[in-house]
Amino acid sequence: MDIKPLDDRVLIEPMSKEEKTKSGIVLPDTTEEKPEQGRVIAIGPGRINNNGNRIPMNIKIGDTVLFTKYGPSEIKIDNKVYLIAKEEDILAIIE
Repeated sequence: MDIKPLDDRVLIEPMSKEEKTKSGIVLPDTTEEKPEQGRVIAIGPGRINNNGNRIPMNIKIGDTVLFTKYGPSEIKIDNKVYLIAKEEDILAIIE
């Protein structure tokens, strides 16, 4: 399935978190929080400003990004979880 985000939206594959602490303690699923990092899978063309000009995205496909915890919407495709976020919900690109 091919997903093309609209305007300034980004499709993100969330990165899984470690299931153990540094000291080796295994964490149960109930302590798991929403991920805050992921890899960009697809991007929209960018938003349109008040003058009708399209503003290009600052993010590209393949970037690893840091995003707000509760900003993106969660979707499920073929039993896999993805996130759709607006560009403003992305805080940084991790290099």
